[in-house]
Amino acid sequence: MSIAQEIQFESGLLTVQVRGEFSLKEAKRTFLEILEAVAKYKAEKILIDGRNVKGKPHLIDRFYYGEFAANETTRLVIEIGVVPRFAYVLHEPLRDPEKFGELVARNRGMKIKVVETLEDAFEWLEVSSPKRMNAGEA
Repeated sequence: MSIAQEIQFESGLLTVQVRGEFSLKEAKRTFLEILEAVAKYKAEKILIDGRNVKGKPHLIDRFYYGEFAANETTRLVIEIGVVPRFAYVLHEPLRDPEKFGELVARNRGMKIKVVETLEDAFEWLEVSSPKRMNAGEA
């Protein structure tokens, strides 16, 4: 099974809704699509909602994904001069409680945080959640 995603850019936030079955190959492919959108919009804040992705990656898959994501992000930073900040919202077992993949990516210079809730992602990205924005409009 493949991974499908919907990408939207609004109010400075690139939001990616992801669903499907995890595989390293698919995760890398979809990350490159995300980076294309980052470049297109010059997005600095990226929310990747992977709560609908299934799977339990092996430790080595977490390493390879973190390394790949950091390397490709560094390449993009050099190309477009924007340093993106990524928040991944994942549930276990896709979200590693030890945060190994996050550590690999951070050690290679990527601004990334893996969290359990959208609220934590909004807080880390320093953006208002849609609930707070709607409450402010009422």
